[in-house]
Amino acid sequence: MAELKNTELTPKQIVEKLDTYIIGQEKAKKAVAIALRNRFRRLKLAEDIRDEVAPKNILMIGPTGVGKTEIARRLAKLCGAPFLKVEATKYTEVGYVGRDVESMIRDLMAVGFNDVKAEMEDELREKSVSIVEEKLLDLLLPGSNEKKSKKSSTEIKPMGFLSQENENEITIDLNKVAQEMGNLQEQINLSNQEAANQQLSDEEKAEEERNKSTREKFRQMLREGKLEDREIDMVVHRQNRMPSMEIIAGGSIDDLQNSMQGILNMMNGGGKSKKRSVTVKEARKILTEETLENMIDQDKVSDEAKRRVEQSGIIFIDEIDKIAVHGESHGQDVSREGVQRDILPIVEGSNVNTKWGVIDTTHILFIAAGAFSVSAPSDLIPELQGRFPLRVELESLHKEDFKRILQEPKNSLIMQYTSLLETEGVKLNISEDALDRMSFIAEDVNARAENIGARRLHTIMEKVLSDISFEADEHSGETITIDAAYVDSKLTDVVQSEDLSRYIL
Repeated sequence: MAELKNTELTPKQIVEKLDTYIIGQEKAKKAVAIALRNRFRRLKLAEDIRDEVAPKNILMIGPTGVGKTEIARRLAKLCGAPFLKVEATKYTEVGYVGRDVESMIRDLMAVGFNDVKAEMEDELREKSVSIVEEKLLDLLLPGSNEKKSKKSSTEIKPMGFLSQENENEITIDLNKVAQEMGNLQEQINLSNQEAANQQLSDEEKAEEERNKSTREKFRQMLREGKLEDREIDMVVHRQNRMPSMEIIAGGSIDDLQNSMQGILNMMNGGGKSKKRSVTVKEARKILTEETLENMIDQDKVSDEAKRRVEQSGIIFIDEIDKIAVHGESHGQDVSREGVQRDILPIVEGSNVNTKWGVIDTTHILFIAAGAFSVSAPSDLIPELQGRFPLRVELESLHKEDFKRILQEPKNSLIMQYTSLLETEGVKLNISEDALDRMSFIAEDVNARAENIGARRLHTIMEKVLSDISFEADEHSGETITIDAAYVDSKLTDVVQSEDLSRYIL
């Protein structure tokens, strides 16, 4: 199994990679780049000191839509680390509503397991092609791959009824005489039977050659894709895995319900095989999945996933400001403080039971984020504050940022919309003044209504292009130009009305 990718990237190189997708927020990108690089540095240390170096967890502060989640997600994707985003509010009302905080570790382990399994499947996929091909041929030509063999022997064994105790005396055992004579007769009968079947044997050989020739013709047709739509009958083997009882290891009500549902499905025959009529294309997919499942060493997957989660896993805890306690604790605030205290040992480092084994959370990188518009980071309990030593404040976005976001990132918003319309034969030309106008409107509406950052661009683009998207099939082969005047024609009324802009944009 390959190591995590991009382990030799310097912090500057990491920032450059993030710049491909994220506009601005240099401080935040620099902080995560350092955090990532330190993780790789730690792995190069001697074992005695390596275990002492804990990750420097990060607290991102800023309004929604400015890139907090995207920075964390792209960072994890850049190095191939298991990544999980959770909402802090998901764990409110501990023990009653919401899941226990340990479930985030079980969920992260599930992500890591699936990632490693997918990688192993990719490594084995080429090898599985020939196996699947043979199985498809068996389904298309039943009996064409049967091996016919006959056990025959014309050898006459030497008779064993003669024995010589010494060189001058030979004795005869009458019982052995009778036995050997019977064996001799049996061999004679077999020889006669073989002679009688010789002609049939020649015909079978000819049939075998014909079957072989037919199988090779079908093999060629398979490889050329000529049989993809042909229907065949096959037995689909459903997975019949034992349900996981994670509730025993500290799971939640949701975990218990899922486990009980798994038991009921198994009792109702959920794991039985079923005969289906499918196309060759569908059969290939089913057989590939079954073949890869059998080829993969599940224990090896589990061990590698556990290593990655423990050494390189990243958990992004969003809306942590929603569980911050402002002033004296009372009512619901008591529950929120309880959530913080439940999260604390996970962040500090503890052992969490999962169906893949015990996970040590000591070296998992935690990135917490929140707007902190009502509460402040100091409203978090002191112990939890101390576990997020890196504080980064993300800046609000302005019209210059919005314009760059529209066109600069890889697979930018403009590129996405133009590509979608090109599938209908419509070429979209968005002018420079249109970009300026949409960027200005995004900034203005964010200032007057709720500040949702770059997400405002999505609502604006949808509003501007709604009519074109609806009538695209009627404009196939045309080039449509979007300028500032067109943007104003679609948005002016909405922008000028504060109520409408609040609810529509």
